[in-house]
Amino acid sequence: MNFIKDIFKRYYTKSLEKDVSKTVYDLFKWKKVDVFLKDHKTNKVLVDMKDLEFPEHYSQNACDIIASKYFRKAGIPGKPGYESSMKSVANRLVNFWCQALKEEKLITTEKDAQIFYDECVYALLNQMYAPNSPQWFNTGLKLSYGIKGNKQENYYFDEKQHKVVLCDDNYSRTQASACFILSIQDKLLGPHSISEQFVTETKLFKGGSGTGSNFSSIRAKGEKLSGGGASSGLMSFLKALDRNAGAIKSGGTTRRAAKMVCLDVNHPEIMDYITWKSKEEDKVRALGKMGYDMDMDGEAYETVSGQNSNNSVRFSDEFMKKVDTLDKKPEATIKLTGRVDSKVTRKVKVKDIWEAFNSSAWKCADPAPQFDDTFNAWHTCPEGEDGNINEHYNRINSTNPCGEYAFLDDTSCNLASINIYKFYNADTDHFDIEGYLHIIHLVQLILEASIQWGQFPTEDIARKTYMFRTTGLGISNIASLFMVMRYPYDSDEARAIGASLVGILTGESYYTSSLIAGEIGPFKKFDINKPYMMRVIRNHARAAGVDLEKLTMESKIKYSNDFENLNYTPLKVNHDILDKENLYYISKQLKESFAKALVSGEKFGYRNAQVSVLAPTGTISFAMDCGATSIEPFFSHIVYKKLSGGGFMTIMNPVITTSLKKLGYTKDQIEDILAYVLEKQNVTDNGFTYEKILDGKIEGAPHLKDSHIAIFDTSNKCGSGERYIAPMGHVKMVAALTPLISGAISKTVNLPKTASVQDFKDVILSSWKLGVKGITLYRDSSKAAQPLNTSLSNDDDIKLEDLTYKQLLNRVKEIQKGIKYSKREKPIGIRNGTTHPAQIDDVKIYTTVNRRSNGEISEIYITTDREGTIITGLLNSLSKSISVMLQYHVPPQDISRMLRGQKYEPYGFVQKHPYIKYVSSISDLVSKVIDIELGDFSRCQVKPENYDKSTIIPNDSKDEINNSNTDYPEISPQKVQGERVYGSVCPNCSSTRMVRNGTCMVCMDCGSTTGCS
Repeated sequence: MNFIKDIFKRYYTKSLEKDVSKTVYDLFKWKKVDVFLKDHKTNKVLVDMKDLEFPEHYSQNACDIIASKYFRKAGIPGKPGYESSMKSVANRLVNFWCQALKEEKLITTEKDAQIFYDECVYALLNQMYAPNSPQWFNTGLKLSYGIKGNKQENYYFDEKQHKVVLCDDNYSRTQASACFILSIQDKLLGPHSISEQFVTETKLFKGGSGTGSNFSSIRAKGEKLSGGGASSGLMSFLKALDRNAGAIKSGGTTRRAAKMVCLDVNHPEIMDYITWKSKEEDKVRALGKMGYDMDMDGEAYETVSGQNSNNSVRFSDEFMKKVDTLDKKPEATIKLTGRVDSKVTRKVKVKDIWEAFNSSAWKCADPAPQFDDTFNAWHTCPEGEDGNINEHYNRINSTNPCGEYAFLDDTSCNLASINIYKFYNADTDHFDIEGYLHIIHLVQLILEASIQWGQFPTEDIARKTYMFRTTGLGISNIASLFMVMRYPYDSDEARAIGASLVGILTGESYYTSSLIAGEIGPFKKFDINKPYMMRVIRNHARAAGVDLEKLTMESKIKYSNDFENLNYTPLKVNHDILDKENLYYISKQLKESFAKALVSGEKFGYRNAQVSVLAPTGTISFAMDCGATSIEPFFSHIVYKKLSGGGFMTIMNPVITTSLKKLGYTKDQIEDILAYVLEKQNVTDNGFTYEKILDGKIEGAPHLKDSHIAIFDTSNKCGSGERYIAPMGHVKMVAALTPLISGAISKTVNLPKTASVQDFKDVILSSWKLGVKGITLYRDSSKAAQPLNTSLSNDDDIKLEDLTYKQLLNRVKEIQKGIKYSKREKPIGIRNGTTHPAQIDDVKIYTTVNRRSNGEISEIYITTDREGTIITGLLNSLSKSISVMLQYHVPPQDISRMLRGQKYEPYGFVQKHPYIKYVSSISDLVSKVIDIELGDFSRCQVKPENYDKSTIIPNDSKDEINNSNTDYPEISPQKVQGERVYGSVCPNCSSTRMVRNGTCMVCMDCGSTTGCS
């Protein structure tokens, strides 16, 4: 065995062998940086730190995120009393891991310890990998600074005592895991009960971690109780747990509680569960029409339930096969089974469940599909702890909140990700395989060390994490790699490369795990699970292209090339493409890694039951200065570079420039293309002059060849461009990578606003057929942004605010038929009016209110800076509709009520207006302007001085109001690039630059995520 030789070697720090006077920190140039971060909504200063030390190549954004999120702010000995250098953070983390490996007897000499320390520090400072956020928060505080913290009732498994014990303090060991899966049983009190679920979830949410649970064991509404009564049902408890998660969020944490709720498709309350969130969204829309704040943290959403979790349905293969044949057997049924009472068992149509599921997902992005049998076909430990493969608790029943960690209940996983782009040399067109393998080895040791000296929130999680030792290594920034290698994200070439590199990561990680097992033994429950785990590794190897029949002769163990115990054929890596693209060395390494993992695993076993996942990697991707997160494509072509003095500079995605160079474009051609994407112009309108930034699309750029455009496709349309990555492009990427990963992939399929329910059905069914384990679908603007009913009701009780503009005009005409007293009174000649300037995101809106000589409002015109766009035409139509209504003497109060609370883009914080600071749409803005013109400031965020909302300001006060020079603080422009998601206000810094990242959201300003990693 060559464990020491293979892993403890110098690769990036060889120069330190020649000059012993230098340390690893001398291999970098360092700079001093100030970090200043404020709340975009309140202007409250969140972080103000001076003279911080970072490597010279770090961007200001990376410095801001690392310092604000990960530098320890209190208890550090000496001045300034907080961590002020990336050197300190790197030492705190790596020294802890090094000492843990010494205790585990994986590091046995000081020479090996120094090599491990130097190589890990170098790679961390060079942004080649990053551990998940809890490591940055917690690891090494006691060892480096003597910070113990109070006891938090955390546990670990003491090998000497052979039992779980309480930790002495909070920081001698580390809480390194971000991902937890909890079990729950159908009982009110005791271990794993419903009441204990409240306690355990609260403890995890308080620490910033996330949970996932399958609630299928809870009896349905109406099932009998032991005391003679009937159960209140699953949904009652889900709603209570949802409220608990919301309370913990509002009780002081900096982000929403991350929570996954799963339910098997055969549960009696499955229909109520499927439609839960979509019905709650209807309530939010109704409350919005009444004027309630519809922001995710506003009054409307606080009033309804189900907003604090990601919901998933666990579909069985049996169910999906019936879905696949609905055209032939539309009457197919599924049995919903009572948990304890057969009286509630009944049959329902598969078609009804399928229709409800897709309609709800289309409507509000929840629930998402998880394919139960696919998950469990790749389960390495179906015997669990006790060797009982038939028990439900030994299956994979749920995932963590983001969907990438999938394993036994009551286990945890600590994650890390590798910046895959760092290993590609654009000048030589070569991927550094040896360097990549070296970092894989090191980071797997880091994750193993974090288990050895880890601590956990419950006794069961502490025990089972020790027994199975799952780790979650992944990658980030693959979109940058594809673009510089000149391959479209949605291409066979990109899928072959992505699958190969992910496969190398998994295969080499299992090989490393087997070498560790050879030194100190496999995970405790390996032996009873060995047959299943080896089968899974063999299936991985087959998908990787390993010729197992040939390996039989070399290893003297009989193998077959046929997949085992799978009812579908996984996608295999296309080695012909790799050879054709001169990537044969990647192809060769992929096969070698899995061949070594298989042979070595048969001999020594594995130290870790799982080794890889693909997490969203939001915050840590920014810390590594990644151009894109995880395996996600780019959001857009425009990026905002943070400046050290504050503010932003709009620049082209630098990876695009590199790609254009590699494609052979000249310097002048590249400059022309960049100028096209970044084109700006000054425009004067209604006396206002502003700088107009055109929409940032690349299609149509001069010199750019049609054959190259697909390379620059993004996840959403850019500006007025038409191109974007098709939904099946996302699905195919996930399907290509899934057979090469231990866990699962956190990934969202982006669909346009125009996508239909049938589109959802097609994507989900295709995902199942391709072997995807789980996936999330999101239709642009689907959250609380549906249009009002477009059919005219004959119901005399219909409310005015429920009518569209066209319906309202039709109703006015109907009312006026045969009535002479109400006719249109057009204004003539010069009119007096007031213009209200406002800016929502980067869209400037000018609302001009004109009046008749008697003071009545006669016209409202709404203009924007977006000439020649759809929005301009729609605003012109809206202006004419409102003006005609006013000229027919429709009361402006009624028009305001009709427009109030409507939700569509652009929406969010408002600049340039002294009283209006937040709107849910342009219609909502116009509603507030009308209110102001009527003297009603009750729905404005800022009121005039001495304003009494119970009175109406008379018309003669209008000039004073409209000419107010009050100096209200402005919010700096924040143009959102990428998919805009509902409720997109960062809970940490109030930025509106929140974009979808995997199944979660991430803030492009401060790096905060709504997930658990």
